[in-house]
Amino acid sequence: MTGPTGVGKSALSVELAERLGGEIIGADAFQIYAGLPILTAQPGPELTGRVPHHLIGVLGMDEICNAARYVGMAQACITQVQSRGNVPLLVGGTGLYLKALTHGIAELPPVDEELRAGINAMAPAEALARLREADPEAHQQIDVQNPVRVRRALEIVLSTGRPLADSRSQWKSGGSSFSGIVLVRDRFDLRRRIEESVDGMFDRGVIEEVRHARDAGPGASRAIGFREIREMLAGRMSLHECRKSLVTATRRYAKRQLTWCRHQFGFPDFSLTSPGADLVGDVIQALASAGRICAGDAPRV
Repeated sequence: MTGPTGVGKSALSVELAERLGGEIIGADAFQIYAGLPILTAQPGPELTGRVPHHLIGVLGMDEICNAARYVGMAQACITQVQSRGNVPLLVGGTGLYLKALTHGIAELPPVDEELRAGINAMAPAEALARLREADPEAHQQIDVQNPVRVRRALEIVLSTGRPLADSRSQWKSGGSSFSGIVLVRDRFDLRRRIEESVDGMFDRGVIEEVRHARDAGPGASRAIGFREIREMLAGRMSLHECRKSLVTATRRYAKRQLTWCRHQFGFPDFSLTSPGADLVGDVIQALASAGRICAGDAPRV
């Protein structure tokens, strides 16, 4: 089960897991870190106490997680859940992680330590300029504000001799046995929920949470809102400006998530704006109609 941030994945997935006899495996690049539960909207004890949750808050903020590491962790969880006779439910909005899990990651050339050292020695602006020179389209596919992403993209482009888009489009398989749906809401409904979510974060103490996240590394610190709140704490932004920036950044992120999910998986949309009387039953029917349920314990996304 995937979809944009704020759509309502966490609560619905718990109801679905209860109906199916399932366990939830997170698929969120930021919720996987411990230490920022408010900022990353991790499911609280009222949800985690109802069904088992995995890969939520399991990595230290100073650790790095990429698609390959996530796949290894998720596959281990799937095996463990199925060994208990339960249904693994993959829930999250990090499309790259889900795509890597459902289709496998194409192998890239071995790391050239000399090339990597040279790239890591570059200033962020120099690395970005070099990336734009080597692949003029690459900067549109990554977060150019993140030096780690820029350097990794440059390394891939220079190692393969091909545009970054080529490497990202090469998966080991053209499909999988996973069955999934993309949760959606109409634009105004999702916008309202995002604004309410941001206000709720401030009410629950997200400012103090970020203030004390001193060991946040390059992975955890990319969580939406981290940079904005740090700017406010440094006196470079007012509380009103911070809230407005966080809402805008979250909306943009949700739009990117939805575009990715719709183009990469082929899963059907399921709208939560006007749910029927038996929402969970309708979701189960949508999963069954997705056409890729091979057995009762087939993983669901």
